[in-house]
Amino acid sequence: MLGSKKRLIAAVAGTAFVISGCGASGDDGEGTPPPEEQAAASSEQGDAGGSDPAAESGEPKPDLEGVPDVVAEVNGEEISKDDFKVVYESQFQQMAMQSQMSGQEVDQDQLKSATVDGLVDNELLAQDAEKQGISVSDDEAEQELTKLAETNQMSRDDFMAANKEQGLDEKRVLDEVKSQTLIKKLLESENGEFTASEEELQQSYQQVQQQQQMSGQGGQAQQLPPMEQVRPQLQDQVINQKLAEAMQKKADELRKGADVKINI
Repeated sequence: MLGSKKRLIAAVAGTAFVISGCGASGDDGEGTPPPEEQAAASSEQGDAGGSDPAAESGEPKPDLEGVPDVVAEVNGEEISKDDFKVVYESQFQQMAMQSQMSGQEVDQDQLKSATVDGLVDNELLAQDAEKQGISVSDDEAEQELTKLAETNQMSRDDFMAANKEQGLDEKRVLDEVKSQTLIKKLLESENGEFTASEEELQQSYQQVQQQQQMSGQGGQAQQLPPMEQVRPQLQDQVINQKLAEAMQKKADELRKGADVKINI
C-alpha cells in the first residue's frame, strides 16, 4: 500500500497543511476532505485529557509509542520527533479515511517509514537549495500561502485557523510554506517552470470521471462539475505530480552522497 508513490506524497506534503482539499483530486475519486474536516478530526484524536472519540468508536489512531526524540539525521542536521509527529498524524488521518472505505487496516510501520523518508528527502533538497544560494523572501512565502489557501477554497484567515486546529501556528505554517517554496525553486532552476498542457488537463479530468463512476457503482455516482469549473484544481494536480516526480528523482540523487541516519 505504501510504495515509492506514498514516499513521493510524504516528500511533497512536508506537513499537514500542504494538502489540496479540492473535490476533483484524490486517489480514491472521492476527493480529499476539506482542511476544516481534517482539522476537526485531528483535533479530536489529539485532545489529551478528554475522551477519545476514535478510541471509543473503535477507529484506529496514530501510534507514536517508541518514536525517538530524533527520528533521523541528515548531514548532521536533526529531524525531531515533533516534526515527524505533525506529518505522521496528517498522513495517518488520510490513510485511516481510505482504510474505512477499503476495509484494509493502516500499516503504521510502513507509514512511519514512508513519513521519515519524506522528511529526509525534504531536508536533503532544502540543504541543496541553500548550498546553491537559492532563497525565499517573506513576500514570496506569503504569495504561495495565498495560492495554497485558494486551492483549498478558503481565505487566508480561514486556512490559518484550520491549520491552527491541527496544531500548526502561523509561524510554523509560514516556515513550512517557505521550505516547500525553496524546494520548488530548486527544481525549477534545474527543470524549468512546471506547467500543465491542455492534453494533460483533459487526461486528468477523464481520470477523475472514471474514479467517480467507479465509486458510484451500486449507488448514485457523484456529479462531477464541468471541466472549466475545476480547471485550477486540475492544473495544481498535474503540476504537483510533476513536482513530486522531480523531487523524488533529485532526492534519490542527493542520498547517494549524503550522510543519512534513520532512527526508526
